[in-house]
Amino acid sequence: MAQTPLSQPIAANWRETIREDLRALSDRDLRRGLRTLSGAQGPVMRFEGREVIQFAGNNYLGLADHPLLAAAVGEAAEKWGASASASPLISGHMEPHETLSRKLARFKDKEAALLFGSGFLANAGLIPALAGEGDVVFSDSLNHASIAAGCRLSRAPVQVFAHNDMNDLEDRLKKAASARRRLIAVDGVFSMDGDLAPLGDLADLAERYGAILLVDEAHATGVLGPRGGGAAARLGVQERVSVSMGTLGKALASYGAFACSDGEVIDYLVNVARTFIYSTALPPAALAAAGAAIDLASGEEGDRRRERLAALCRMFRAGLERIGFEPPPVVSDAEVPIFPIIVGGAGEALALADHMLTAGVFLLAIRPPTVPEGTSRLRATLMATHTDAQIDTALDALESGARKLGLGVR
Repeated sequence: MAQTPLSQPIAANWRETIREDLRALSDRDLRRGLRTLSGAQGPVMRFEGREVIQFAGNNYLGLADHPLLAAAVGEAAEKWGASASASPLISGHMEPHETLSRKLARFKDKEAALLFGSGFLANAGLIPALAGEGDVVFSDSLNHASIAAGCRLSRAPVQVFAHNDMNDLEDRLKKAASARRRLIAVDGVFSMDGDLAPLGDLADLAERYGAILLVDEAHATGVLGPRGGGAAARLGVQERVSVSMGTLGKALASYGAFACSDGEVIDYLVNVARTFIYSTALPPAALAAAGAAIDLASGEEGDRRRERLAALCRMFRAGLERIGFEPPPVVSDAEVPIFPIIVGGAGEALALADHMLTAGVFLLAIRPPTVPEGTSRLRATLMATHTDAQIDTALDALESGARKLGLGVR
């Protein structure tokens, strides 16, 4: 059969368009690649055949290599198998899922909990479930990418308010009086900046304007508050948070995520949260590790580790100030183990990260689009199992790198 001539030229080969995009990323110092580390996640790992001090993960309590978690994983796999093999509403909600859900609800002082496959899946499912056409979502400008994705998927108008600016948020809430639902979504701890949301003020506004308050506690769960309950617990507003979301893969040293709320809201989410309904349930071994981590985090061991972590944060903060970097502010005496070391350009951040790696410190560059243009940084994260000497090593390398690269520190 004769082919009809195309009225427009044939588009460029699709592989060449990918190569062009990769070259553009490289030209802007924004191309990324995977780095393979060896050994269990802990203060010291191996990279390219040598030991490095790990300052780039989210293992805040240092539980990822704890023997009790490893033992719980083995026992659960032997008893329950390697996989749930189905979505929760089919046959994937097994006894371990129910057990962990109840434990999480108690941990967060809520009536019920729902498990998700990851933090990204949780926010991508929660926000479209809680807001849609006819509703309005209010999102902090520095919220995590998963919240931004959930906002886009919701099909609701999204009002992005200035970071932690309650006046801006209230102005926007006033203009949305006719909305069916108003959803305020924020990080409890902002993962790239290490600062806290003003959750008391946010709860006041949510109550004043009849809004749902969704707080992403991914980087606060296990780290802040009594028993590690999170930023809302630390600030005394846990009962005023409508939906508390968190992850199992950071301080709780496992994998997955959860949402805690009252029973009616969780029942609703079971029926409408698509990333819950259409995803295979978490494997039993991950649930067992998370349950063991909660037991440790909420007990005396967790208290000791949080105290040690806070002391290390104070030490690292003082070192950054001595060098000339400005650490994030301390809110209500809550020490957050996330320290952005902002240098500006992506190239400068990469150069400083390379210097740190040469000095034996694994501390990576964070660049756009993860952070705004002009705010590329190294993101140092501390764990309770770091030693004082390891903190000193990182600070010494930062100081020498900053001076070598002329980054303008004192």
